[in-house]
Amino acid sequence: MHPQAVTDWTRNLLAQQSNPLIMVGLSLLLFPKLALGLSGFETGVAVMPLISGSGQDDAAKLRSRIANARKLLRTAALIMSVLLIGSAVVSTTMIPAQALRAGGAANGRALAYLAHRDLGTLWGTIYDGVTIAILWFAGASAMAGLLNLVPRYLPRYGMAPDWARATRPLVFLITMIACLVTIIFDADVDKQGGAYATGVLMLMTSAAVAVTIALPTTRKWFLPITVVFVYTTVLNIIERPEGIKIATWFIITIVVSSLISRVLRSTELRLEGVDYDETAASFIGEAAGQNALRILAIRPNTGLPAEYARKLEEAHRTHHLPQNESILFLEVRPADASIFSGVLRIAGVNVVGYRVLR
Repeated sequence: MHPQAVTDWTRNLLAQQSNPLIMVGLSLLLFPKLALGLSGFETGVAVMPLISGSGQDDAAKLRSRIANARKLLRTAALIMSVLLIGSAVVSTTMIPAQALRAGGAANGRALAYLAHRDLGTLWGTIYDGVTIAILWFAGASAMAGLLNLVPRYLPRYGMAPDWARATRPLVFLITMIACLVTIIFDADVDKQGGAYATGVLMLMTSAAVAVTIALPTTRKWFLPITVVFVYTTVLNIIERPEGIKIATWFIITIVVSSLISRVLRSTELRLEGVDYDETAASFIGEAAGQNALRILAIRPNTGLPAEYARKLEEAHRTHHLPQNESILFLEVRPADASIFSGVLRIAGVNVVGYRVLR
């Protein structure tokens, strides 16, 4: 309907810079400003643990979940590419420059401005309503992802309060944090945009770096992408440091809370239960039927019979135990020290007559 818009845009572009290489260079310098166009990928990553899969066994279900996650990301990439490029072209060609400047009618609401101007108040209002609904759904999606992720990561920081497993307290806490961030940034789109873009870019950059390191066979494909993301992230942080400021505040809060929690929980009993396998249960049942239940701790080293024989001889000599006394060996293999609660799993093993609880 407005073919002259593209012509005018091309003419203005060539009037300012006719060298294609310089155009590409300027585009690279301006690329970080499009970082918000990547919004949505981080939500997709956050909800990955919620993606279901089908299959006869766990391995088949995992493969199905990975395939479904790829469908999710691929679909999001296609939709967002069309919307990002399309909105950039439409905004550039159809909106006067002065309207896009700070304080202009289209600043922060370019497509809404076009909807109201070209489609009328009714369709413009409908567009605004749909935009708000999309943001609500995006928030709900992010909340669902956080409700799944936060309880997994809190224990690793030494923080595993019982309320973290309950949905309502966690929803309340996340909502309060969102309200606090909104107040700190005066509910300003431009102020919050920098922090949000930094978060999105840090997530994408760290993922790109991790994939480049972990998959050497496909490194040549991921390395250029990683370089672009690192460049974009660094430039965005330099231009809009508010993202790093709020991230630093969150990191300090988490680290301090973690240290306090670890100190307070250092004397707590961390086990929620004990799970014996069939062999271990039979060992304990037999030993419990005797006069005394004797358990001898041993370091889990080689696991060879000579090791148990040496330890048993040492125990007989030190504690004057009768030679025919029945003794159970106990080997403890510590898991991740950051896992502050869980179930102790005990397996029974017979090592050439020596009964071992592992």
